Amino acid sequence: MPGHYDTLETRTPAEREMALMQALPQQIAHAKAHAPFFATWLKDVDPASVTSRAALATLPVLRKSMLGEVQKKDPPMGGLITIPVGKARHVFMSPGPIFEIDTDEPDYFRGARAMYAAGFRAGDVVYNTFSYHLTPAGLMMEAALRALGCAIVPGGVGNTELQLDAIAAIRPRGYVGTPSFLKILIEKAAELGKDISSIKHAFVGAEALPPSLRQMFVAAGMSCQQSYGTADVGTIAYESETIEGMTVDEGVIVEIVRPGTGDPVPDGDVGEVVVTTFNRTYPLIRFGTGDMSAVLAGPSRCGRTNMRIKGWMGRADQRTKVRGMFVDPEQIAEIARKHPGLGRLRLVIDWVNQADIMTLKVETAQPSDALGKTLEGTIRTVCKVGGKVEFARMGTLPNDGKVIDDVRKYT
Repeated sequence: MPGHYDTLETRTPAEREMALMQALPQQIAHAKAHAPFFATWLKDVDPASVTSRAALATLPVLRKSMLGEVQKKDPPMGGLITIPVGKARHVFMSPGPIFEIDTDEPDYFRGARAMYAAGFRAGDVVYNTFSYHLTPAGLMMEAALRALGCAIVPGGVGNTELQLDAIAAIRPRGYVGTPSFLKILIEKAAELGKDISSIKHAFVGAEALPPSLRQMFVAAGMSCQQSYGTADVGTIAYESETIEGMTVDEGVIVEIVRPGTGDPVPDGDVGEVVVTTFNRTYPLIRFGTGDMSAVLAGPSRCGRTNMRIKGWMGRADQRTKVRGMFVDPEQIAEIARKHPGLGRLRLVIDWVNQADIMTLKVETAQPSDALGKTLEGTIRTVCKVGGKVEFARMGTLPNDGKVIDDVRKYT
């Protein structure tokens, strides 16, 4: 079902970038003025100077892994929001625990655009199987569907046979939930002879969607598209009908950075997804999701002109323990900074002869014994644990975003 949610999706890239960069300093100033955490976190930042991606890249990254500690110091929201908690509509709790809110603002999590791209339209009846308890997923999806003008069946999770009875009776046109639960519904419906053929569009998330599973849904008469987002920032990117990666949402700025740093990587390289939102209530600035992705070249054939990313490609948090010491991606980035001119670095950790072995694989155009010995000294200084060095030709290490590759197998 073709079409676009609004004209923002078909702006020229230059028009979009100009609008984003005009709004960015205002959002940073708002965060500093009204969210106590950002007043401290960005105390040395002049908002008026942040009018380009290069300037944005100089700001610190607030990583999702930090939110728990930030919120513990000033519960429940850690000074991250610009309103009293009592003015929120809901307060959610995600694993961690990490707390999130929403407000009465329509489509607070910006999901309607993604659902429109998946084929949902005003007047549709949609079966929502995300949980409505404590975590935000169920109400996130409901807010998007309400913004589109859809009627929602709040199915939640579990009670498969009862849910099949509801689907057969109500005959919803859409499904929202995890791909694994949709698979269960399809298989159970076939086993029990229940009719769920009314479902024509599936909008899935929160799990990987292998091609074989998508094909199963297509064979059952459903289109199937997915989105990528978090409970903190809402929708980040989404698939359109062409299924060519994910188009970035119009309400965020997305950067792909080298794990452990805030440094943007070249387009096409895998790195951590960092998002800046324009949410006035929860104004996250350079929020490191901990997820990996990469920029895809060119716009989608669907006519949407925003940046595209590959979607979720694993986790960026590669921290691990070696001989009793934690080793972090930040330390590998520090080694790279101390030795400019190198290519990719990849720390491989293995278990050999009942001991942890660290090997730093280093791309360089000029390998030498002297450089190897110098790097080994830097490894020990930075990581507090020794490792050896192996050189590789420039451009030969995997472009998968990994800077720490733990391959240990204990037998």
